[in-house]
Amino acid sequence: MLRTRDLTRRFGGLVAVDHVDFELGGDELCSLIGPNGAGKTTFFNLLTGTLAPSEGAVELRDGDGWRDVTDADPARTARLGVHRSYQITNVFPTTSVLENVRVAAQAGDDTGRRLHRNVTAFDEHYEAAWAILERVDLADQAHEAAQNLSHGAARQLEVGIALAGDPDVLLLDEPNAGVSSESVDRIVDLIEDVATDHAVLLVEHNMDIVMHVSDRVVVLDRGEVIADGPPSAVRDDEDVQQAYLGGYEREGVA
Repeated sequence: MLRTRDLTRRFGGLVAVDHVDFELGGDELCSLIGPNGAGKTTFFNLLTGTLAPSEGAVELRDGDGWRDVTDADPARTARLGVHRSYQITNVFPTTSVLENVRVAAQAGDDTGRRLHRNVTAFDEHYEAAWAILERVDLADQAHEAAQNLSHGAARQLEVGIALAGDPDVLLLDEPNAGVSSESVDRIVDLIEDVATDHAVLLVEHNMDIVMHVSDRVVVLDRGEVIADGPPSAVRDDEDVQQAYLGGYEREGVA
């Protein structure tokens, strides 16, 4: 569904992403891990058009071929089917949970850009928003202002917003960051659920979660891919142990 070829991003003399070749399958949940400063968020920003690469290409599956989207801005990338959530919760705080998702659904629809049409006419967007809220387990808080949600529920809302418009690819940037331990299982269940019908690229620091949910794990270190494979193989890789895991032993996720 999504791939990069020789993708590179430099900031002056610093190479944040270093000639990365990567491909995400249509039915795959791939986790991207690595130490702080490894280039994970920069890589996400390159995939979504937030940053332009210094070299290389970003491509999306288009029928039997590939479409070059290297120069696409974030809005066009989203319209082409790549949506993301962020490390820092990014919602309209004083707007209701329902309206946050409804606006996202409308933004992905050409009819949403027609002027002089009453917003209440967009019944299909409300229907889509309600369906998403049911999926992310927030329907009972639909009319609550987003700023009143718990941190875990706000993360669920972020995933719901990313789902709006029915993207092909979801990029989830640390959806469990700052979430209380009692909310983690809910977020993990949600990640597994959305991966049943979307390609998912997940950045996550909790290694129990990574090992539990991932079909595949890619490890970045200093902008380079140092490992790429099934979770068990990556866990036991000596280079990964030295660069990041430091003797990690899986404990499991409840």
